[in-house]
Amino acid sequence: MSAFTPDPGWLPFCARPSRPRFRLPPGAVDAHCHVFGPGARFPYAPERRYTPVDAPKEQLWQLRDLLGFERNVIVQATCHGSDNRALVDALKDAAGRARGVVTLPVGISDRELEALHAAGVRGVRFSFVRRLTEAPAPATLRAVAERIRALGWHMVVYFEPEELAVLYRLLAELPVPVVIDHMGRPDVSQPVDGPAFALFQQLLRENAHVWSKVSCPERLSQGGPPDYADVVPFARRIVESFPDRVLWGTDWPHPNLTTHMPDDGALVDWVPAIAPTADLQRRLLRDNPRRLYWPELEH
Repeated sequence: MSAFTPDPGWLPFCARPSRPRFRLPPGAVDAHCHVFGPGARFPYAPERRYTPVDAPKEQLWQLRDLLGFERNVIVQATCHGSDNRALVDALKDAAGRARGVVTLPVGISDRELEALHAAGVRGVRFSFVRRLTEAPAPATLRAVAERIRALGWHMVVYFEPEELAVLYRLLAELPVPVVIDHMGRPDVSQPVDGPAFALFQQLLRENAHVWSKVSCPERLSQGGPPDYADVVPFARRIVESFPDRVLWGTDWPHPNLTTHMPDDGALVDWVPAIAPTADLQRRLLRDNPRRLYWPELEH
């Protein structure tokens, strides 16, 4: 039993997700998911902005197998702060079938970075979403980029669309691969050819080190399930324009949703709408995440 009580009204993840009709390509990777707690063993951070339902590694592995993924990329969530113990514990239990993206504590040593690398960490996440955490200083990203460069790590950056104009130059100048969470959270009520999304596409077009996740239609859609049709033109545009720099993940267990909790099997069935050919599906779900997280498998 968790030592923490979830926030009032917290939506628990789907307890009985459906088995998807869409058959994932062999070797597919769920490239964006989380583990939460269990809080009794891995306490949530005192400075957290939310308290979730426990979502331990065992349930993530069950979901992986049900959906048909071979591997996972586990991303540190803000409710655990920079305490990466739950994530590292999951990586060690995964026997090479999971990689991690962490939040680094201030003052971390080179030896600690090397230990994280040995456990399977391959990236560092920074959030500029102010309702979730305090935004980091640009100097912090530059300093961390220099430290992780030698390890072959990348940065994952999460921001709201209004932040892009301010962050554009910083992201363009970072000396490591940069992965943007969820297409920079575009306003899907606006035209896909509108100026805001044009700036995001420009960032990718002019900077070959910048990637995008095309996940989380359930966060972006105003029309809702099951089709999330208003998100499709945005995600498909990115997949078709930058097929070798896109990733997709379930975002299980879907923290901080307020309107509905998606069926993860239905989310997998959404993928062909944004990656309509077998070639695009293979790049999105297998080739790209393997190149970024398991490059040793490509040799």
